[in-house]
This record gives sequence, C-alpha cells and structure tokens, in this order.
Amino acid sequence: MSNAGFSSQNGAGGQTYANGPTQSPFPGLYNAAPPVSYYQSSPMPPTMPVRPQMGGPLPPPLQPGQTPVPSQNSAPPPVSSTNNYYPNAQNPPLSSWNYGPRPPMGMATPPPGNHVTSSPSPVPTPPSKGFGAPPPGPNASVSPGPPLPPSSLSSWAQPQPGSVPPPPMNAMSPQAYQPGRPPYGPPPTAAPPPAMRPTPPPTGLQGTATPPPPMAPQNEGMRQAHTPSNSQVPNNFESGDRTFTDPPSSQPGPAGRPIGHAYPSLPPGYQNMAPPSNMPPTHLAPPYSSGPAAYQQPAVGPAQLSPSLAGLSLQSQTPDALRVINLLQERNLLPPTAIQPPTPCLPQDLQKVNCSPDVFRSTLTSIPQTQALLNKAKLPLGLLLHPFKDLSLPVVTSSTIVRCRSCRTYINPFVNFLDQRRWKCNLCYRVNDVPEEFMYNPVSRSYGEPHKRPEVQNATIEFIAPSEYMLRPPQPAAYLFVLDVSHNAVQTGYIDVVCQSLLDNLNALPGDTRTKIGFITFDTTIHFYNLQEGLSQPQMLIVSDIEDVFLPTPDSLLVNLNECKELVQDLLKSLPQMFSKTMETHSALGPALQAAFKLLSPTGGRMSVFQSQLPTLGVGALKSREDPNQRASAKDIQHLSPATDFYKKLALDCSGQQVAVDLFMLSSQYCDLASLGCISRYSAGSVYYYPSYHNQHNPAQTERFQRDLKRYLTRKIGFEAVMRIRCTKGLSIHTFHGNFFVRSTDLLSLPNVNPDAGFAVQMSIEENLVDMQVVSFQAALLYTSSKGERRIRVHTMCLPVVNSLSDIFAGADVQAITGLLASMAVDRSVTASLSDARDAMTNAVIDSLASYRTAVLTIQQPGLLSPSCLRLFPLYILALLKQKAFRTGTSTRLDDRVFAMCQLKYQPLAYLMLMIHPALYRVDDLTDDGALNINDRTIPQPCVLQLSVEKLSREGAFLMDAGTVVYLWVGRNCNPQFLTQVLGVANYAAIPQTMTQLPELDTAESTRTRAFVCWLREQRPFYPTLHVIKDESQLKANFMQNMVEDRTESALSYYEFLLHVQQQISK
Repeated sequence: MSNAGFSSQNGAGGQTYANGPTQSPFPGLYNAAPPVSYYQSSPMPPTMPVRPQMGGPLPPPLQPGQTPVPSQNSAPPPVSSTNNYYPNAQNPPLSSWNYGPRPPMGMATPPPGNHVTSSPSPVPTPPSKGFGAPPPGPNASVSPGPPLPPSSLSSWAQPQPGSVPPPPMNAMSPQAYQPGRPPYGPPPTAAPPPAMRPTPPPTGLQGTATPPPPMAPQNEGMRQAHTPSNSQVPNNFESGDRTFTDPPSSQPGPAGRPIGHAYPSLPPGYQNMAPPSNMPPTHLAPPYSSGPAAYQQPAVGPAQLSPSLAGLSLQSQTPDALRVINLLQERNLLPPTAIQPPTPCLPQDLQKVNCSPDVFRSTLTSIPQTQALLNKAKLPLGLLLHPFKDLSLPVVTSSTIVRCRSCRTYINPFVNFLDQRRWKCNLCYRVNDVPEEFMYNPVSRSYGEPHKRPEVQNATIEFIAPSEYMLRPPQPAAYLFVLDVSHNAVQTGYIDVVCQSLLDNLNALPGDTRTKIGFITFDTTIHFYNLQEGLSQPQMLIVSDIEDVFLPTPDSLLVNLNECKELVQDLLKSLPQMFSKTMETHSALGPALQAAFKLLSPTGGRMSVFQSQLPTLGVGALKSREDPNQRASAKDIQHLSPATDFYKKLALDCSGQQVAVDLFMLSSQYCDLASLGCISRYSAGSVYYYPSYHNQHNPAQTERFQRDLKRYLTRKIGFEAVMRIRCTKGLSIHTFHGNFFVRSTDLLSLPNVNPDAGFAVQMSIEENLVDMQVVSFQAALLYTSSKGERRIRVHTMCLPVVNSLSDIFAGADVQAITGLLASMAVDRSVTASLSDARDAMTNAVIDSLASYRTAVLTIQQPGLLSPSCLRLFPLYILALLKQKAFRTGTSTRLDDRVFAMCQLKYQPLAYLMLMIHPALYRVDDLTDDGALNINDRTIPQPCVLQLSVEKLSREGAFLMDAGTVVYLWVGRNCNPQFLTQVLGVANYAAIPQTMTQLPELDTAESTRTRAFVCWLREQRPFYPTLHVIKDESQLKANFMQNMVEDRTESALSYYEFLLHVQQQISK
C-alpha cells in the first residue's frame, strides 16, 4: 500500500504534468497504515475493525493517569439486510436502529446501550490512516506561543467567584477612518509588528521586497499567445485567484429542528414517536442580502466594538454549536429544512460585508492560532469556492485598480485606513498610499471618503480590467463541436438532439459579432466542414490519414457565426441524415482531438466532444479494463487511474493555448472514463455522463441530455482565465481540487470558466497567528467575457483567530468539512487504494470526536459525545462510504464510480451535499402551512426525513432529492386521492413503469406537488430527472440504496457505525 497522502498537488511542485493526485510534498501529511477490510467473515458481532489513532503529528492527549487501551482486530461478518420492505419479504421490517430481542439476519446481537465489548486478545495499534493536517513547511519556524487556556466547555461558563476571567480577544479594526482614534490590530507601519518574528520578503509571484515603480503595474494574468504548457508563466495577472460567487439568499435561515429525541430502550413504538415540541431551535444563520451591500460604512468606535467582540472568545453561556449531544441517544438530528452554514464570530459591521458562504466557505469559521492547535483538533482546514457563480454584483470601471504594492491584494472591506491617504493591507500589513483617483466616490459623487468606495463596501466585486491586464486583444468566443458519427453513436440518436438543440439556441450562444463556430465529425476517418462565406452549401472534407492529421483548409473551418449562419443552419439540418446508413463501428477519437486542437490553437476557445464508445483507432486507442464479475467485489477497485497519458498531455497542450475540452459521454458500454476524463480535468473542462443513453429506449436520459445541453450552450462563459487565492501571512495553501492546471506554483490556468464549477483547497498554518485577531482570504479571477471584456472578479472573506479548542469546534462547518474530505478521498483512492480512502474518512470522524472528548469536555460521561455543530458528521461520512464513488460490495460499474468521483471533485458544495446525503420528503399530504411565497407561487415546505426505510409507509408517497435525480416512490396502499389528483391514474396498478413527468392537473394537490418539484429543480443549474417508482420498478433498488441509515449486505447501518466509532474512541 502506498503511503501517499490525500494531497492533490495539481501541478504545484515542479513536475511538468503534475496536475492531479500526486505524492504529497509534505512528509507525514497523512500517515498510512495497512489496508483493513471492513467486512470479513467472522463469528464476532458487527463491530468494525480496530482503528488506529488518526494521522497527524500530534495524537489526542490522554487524560491524567490514563493509559492507552490495547485494541483488537475482530472483523465483522457479512451482514444481511434487515430492510424487509421489499416485495415478498417474509419478516416484518425492523428498524435499522433497533437492537431488540433477536439478532439481525444471522448476526450476533449488538451490545445494548453504550456498552462496548472488547476482545481479550489485544494487538498493537498501527499508525493511523486519517486526514491529518500537514506539518508546517520545512522553512516555517513555528513557535509554541503562549500557553493555551483550558480547552473545555468550562471556558464557556460563567467565571467562578474569585476567579479571573480570561482576557477577551482583541478586535479587528473597522475599515472606516476615524480621526483621533488609534487604530487596532497590527502596528501601522510597513515593517513587521514588534511582537512578530521578522519574515523574509515575499518572493516569486507574490511580489518582491522592493515595491515596483508606480507607473509600472504588474501585468498579472496576461495571457501569452503561445506559451508552452510546461513553461513557467510570470505573475501576469493578479495571480489567478479563485472564489465562490453565489447570489446571497434573501431568505433568513429557518429555525433548526428540535434536537433531543432519545432512543427507546425497547424496539416497540420507536418508529412512530413524535419529536418534542418544546425544544429550543438550533442556531439561526443571519440572512445574506440578495443584492450588493449598500455603499455605507458606519464608523464604529471602541465602545461599540467591545460588546460585539464578546462573541469572539468567551461567552456567558454554552453556545448552541457546542451543546453536547450523545449520538447514541439522540435520533432526530436532521433539521426540518436546509442546513445553514455557521456564522463567523465577527463584529456585526464586519460580518455584514463578509463574503457570502455560497461563494467562499471555510471548513473552520474560527482559525486556530497555531498548526499544533489545528493538529490537536483533528479537523481539516480548507476553503471551498464557487468563483464564477451566477449572481448580481457591482461592476467597477476605473483606470486605477487599487492593490497592495507588496502582495498585490486588491483593496477590500477588511483593510485598515490609517487616514485618508494611507491604507494597510489586511494580508501582508504593508502600508500603501491611496491614489488620488480613489479619493473620489462614483456612487455618492463625493470626494475625500475612500472608505466609502464600492471596492471597500463589497466583499464580492468585479472590475473592468484596463489594458495592462492583457498581453493581446481579448479573444473572441470560439466554439468547436466534435461529434462521434460511428454506427453505435448514430443508433443512440444523440446526433438529432445535438443538432436540434444547436438550431434552437444558435442565437443564444454567448458572444458578440466576432463569435466563431466550427464542426468536426469522426469515425474511422475525420470529416471537416468548409463553411466559408459564399458557398451554396457546406462542403465536407475527409482526412483518412489518422496517423498524421492535418487541416485541409485552415481558414474556412472555424468561421464567423454571424457571417455564415445560414451555412451553419444548413449543416445542422442535414448532419443527422448524412451518417444514418453508416456501418463504421470504430472510433478514432484521439486523432479527432488532435485535429480539433490544431484548429482552435490560434484563438483558444471551447471544444465540445461527444463520444459514444471506447476509442479503438489511432493515438489514444483504449481497451476495456473492466471485469463485470468484479463490480460487486469488496476488495480494492482497480483501474481508477488512466490507462494512458495521451489525454492528459493533450489537455495540457490545450491549456497552454487557452482551449478547454468538455466531454459528453453517451454510452451503454464501458468507455474508460478514468482515461478519457483527463482531457477535461486538466483543461478546466467538464464531464457529462449519460449511461445507457438512447433516444427511444431511455426517454428520461434524453430529457436530461436536452436540458443539460440547453444550459451548457446558453450559460455564461469566461475565456482565457487565471485564478489565485491569497491569504493572510502565516497561512499557506498546499493542495487544490477541481478541474484546472497549476501553471506556476499557485496560479490556476482556466482556459474556460463556467458558473457551475466548484473548487476546493487545503491549507496549513506555517507561522503562529498569535498577533492577529482576524485573518483574510481573497480569491481573484481574471477572465475574458464572451463580449470581449477583460474582467477581474474578486471575493474576500474574513474570519476570526482563536486560541482554544472549544472555539475551533464551535466554528466547525460540517458540510464544508465533508465536501473537502470527499475531494481528499478521491485523490487517496487513485494514489493509494479505495480501502485507504474509506479508512481515512472513517478515521476523520473517530479522531475529531476523540479530540473533542479528551480535550474539550471536562466532565466525562458515557456514550458517543459530539458538539451540536458536528452532530451530522458521522452520518455524512457514512453516506460517503455508501456513495457510488466509494461503496464496496454493491455492484457498481467502473465508469459510474469514476464519474461519481469527478462530481465530488468538481461540483460546488451546495449541489454536492444532495449527492452525498439526499433529502427525503413525504409529499402525499402537502399543505400550505409554512409554505414559501415566491413570485406569486406557493411552495410547500415538508420536513426532511431520515434516510431509513422505517420512515417510509405503504400508505404514503415519498420524494427523494438526490441532486442529479429525483425519485417519487409511491406506496402500494397510497391514498387514492393522491393517485388521481397528482398522478392522474385511477389506482396503483395504473401507474406506468416508466413515468418521468407529473401531469398538469387542475387540482390543488397537483399544483402543490408540481410547485415543490419545480422549486427543487430551480435551485441547481443542471436538470434532475424525475422517476415515479413503485415496488415493481427497476429503479426501486437505486432508491433504496440511498437509504444510508439502513444496513445493507455489505455496509453497516448508521447505528452500527456509531457503535464502531464509539468503540474506537474508547480504546
């Protein structure tokens, strides 16, 4: 087994083509142990194998007098499902949570209550395989800092009489200049603060020790026309920053579901217990405004800051995020509606201008002072971004873009104005002069108030870049479509859909009068289409020499869309019939990609590739690597890495010429997505996958393909983009996740950027942050719009620095942590093994809860204890273990698994969480109580249910939103009124086997149900297909596989997983 860690370097580190999962450059980043099989035959009870302590430099501290407990290696037996909710079940359904009188399906009865059994045969504890934080870099001198206060819940309690309360945290200075008030924070000098250890000046792309002359701006991000993909590009642009930008929600966060429903000691009556009605609601996240923040920044003095800063450190009572929950006794942990991200403990004036979590989100909303403290918490530190998200934001046109002369940070709401003429950078603390032009406020048309400029009032803003941000004129929008026309492809009927969709949306393609378009088709040969203005009809040019591809007429294959629109339309109308009789069964995808690259190289642009089978001819030809008999194997999955480096190398060549490749796979057979997907991953493209696609035989896939294609063709697009993320001095970014190529150290090359792409980064603390009250993160994205404008989108986020473990846990964002761990697990699966990734995810839960128990809790009590903010962490990790990407023991096609991994790395967090943990609703009794009113529509809001068969009822109908697909399961004894007034059928037997649409009936029930489904669909850019299923439906198995809380033949139930976690923590 490899000792490779979870870090995905994506090009950083010197290797020419290192843009993916590689060996971690940080020694000991994630200590690996021998792989452990979770499910082996054994007469023992259903306990999971012994788990060593989680990886990382520091093990969880032991309590005084405590000695390590030896562990055992007892493996559980294969487990039979107790979910006898399927047809012909001979036993009544047992709750997967019930541990009652009889053992479940051939397994020994789990121990009741919180008792953990142990084996008399201890074994040595091997090193941990977990997600640990990386150690500081070799050049970072991390001092231990001052002694930490007691990290326990007692630090949140009222001070005892006679005791001295700990000092409150210092405040972050307001950004408004206030005469007569000394500034807070670091000293207002360009030199390092006296209390801080001097550090060498930034080097390389981050800037130079000597500031550049005022008249010589750094042309960061400028694109060079023909830069080789393996060359180091100077820090032309602001150094490509990347961030999330999402329209902030205008709805306040709903109150959380009451928590405190206990498990019964006996099974009967458990399923029908109602949650108590008098429990306090969980923490409410403040709403984010729906538009740009007002250009106002009220001056806040020390008197006003002091009360608001009380939340930064010690509080008078335990916050809800730290409320102790025994997971083995609490059942109803899911809130009734969507989970809101935690709100950083910042002063109100800073928080109201902070970046929306839809765009920029940290796994920890309170940053530890030291790496040692982060290691002790056993929680991952990273950022999740959605940088090009569709949203309304202020756009600034100015000949002067104000940036720090040292680190090149853009001026933002969290800088400190020392006076009207000087501002201090919030990342490197350099003092900069305010340019004369910046003294004028274009919004208020006033002079002398630089702190009221839009750039200082909005955490997300976009600039129209001046000429120094480009080395050549902005490129035109260029679209090249490469279509497989082999016999297999023609039989699926996809060509008709593509051509018709293009005809319908030709005028909606983003662009201007310079927009270019071209077409290539291929089977055993490559077909070009001459669309030169003046021809009476399109002219096909065939190149049969696929070993040495050339362009027959380079100047007439990629043409101006406006000038040649009629020829393009003629081609699209005739293309489906041109190959209807073809008998060519082979596919020369590699040579076709080489030809397309040659055609797009001079300008850059987007290449859309449609492929229906395994490439069999020419360069890049592949052979089937999948053994169908191994799909359900519980052993490690093979062939998750590419079979050839051809597609990766070609993608890097494309990236160097500003060409992105989007891949549409429409296949019923294995097509080696692990190899073909590299063409999109390293060129900042996207992968779309439609298994078993056929126009007639699979109408649901056809509808999804049509909807996805319309979105793809008409959505916003940015060309020749670069992005960089900067952070406060002392923090460092060491690993990136997403589709891109790291062109130089930390400059992400994005030939195309689209609003549906997400990214993630891992971070470490290289220098102690003891002199800082807050830290900031800034992502900047430089791109060319489809209209030919060079633009810079900047997002800035501010978070507090804390020095106690309880504060760190209180600010943990469980969904962001889950999303980052998912990306890390994908890399571990490729670089090491799937079992390593599964072990590491499990260890992440065990280690974090063990750290909480030993280092935060002062009163030890039995049970599996968790802070309220992490109460869903074990559930989310179990859901990941049962997700297509990581599950074992369940038949999973290799391409399905690889595509699921692509989604985990690429999807923004908001869409990703539904794929990990779907939402289940009962919809046969929808009412208007608590409904939303949006655009004169009433949207019912049913409660979210646990993903367990126990929540289903044969008398009801249940809707499961799994992100890319929505299931409507109808019980055999469902209310006849629902069948007739929502589904439009007379009885249960009349429900069609393949029903993918809800009929538009003139009934209140139909209106409510359709409104709710439409509302769910509108919350994501892609189109989830709807499947109405019943007990006889083939898709019922897919529906039941998403019941992650239940036991399956190869995976533990949620309650059994909790018992395993508790057992490991107790060792």
